[in-house]
Amino acid sequence: MAASKVIDFLSVGERDTAYRRRTTVTQPQVPIGIKTPLEKGQEVDGLFVMHKNLEDTVSDNLRNLLLTNHGERIFRYDYGANLRELAFELGTEEGDTEAILRIREAVSKYLPYVNLQTFESSQTPSTYTDPARVIVRVTYSIPGVSQKQRMIEVVLSAVN
Repeated sequence: MAASKVIDFLSVGERDTAYRRRTTVTQPQVPIGIKTPLEKGQEVDGLFVMHKNLEDTVSDNLRNLLLTNHGERIFRYDYGANLRELAFELGTEEGDTEAILRIREAVSKYLPYVNLQTFESSQTPSTYTDPARVIVRVTYSIPGVSQKQRMIEVVLSAVN
């Protein structure tokens, strides 16, 4: 009969994956950009609430680009997609084509790392105070950051 060997469990150690899980130090999240619309920050944020991941920051920047019209940004007259003047035309083939061209030009100039994928517009019922109200949905991805597809939805109105 072969001699049996007694091994203490404490002397074996652990797998490297278990060690990494046990010793992983969570890094404090570094603020990347200010979240809009502005909100008063808590003690970790500072004065305003901040974005702490790149995907949310890019989404916020894209939303602001779509909602901004030419002339609304100081020292950057051509910043924005300039879509408000198309509010009455969106939903038609010509209006949607013009909106797609404007969005693509603005994104390629100011957010070139965003990969635009689809565009969709739908009209909402008009009212006396708001005769043209349109919902615009744009799907996009951020190739260098994440492979998942994201969607942003903005509401455009002919009146402020």
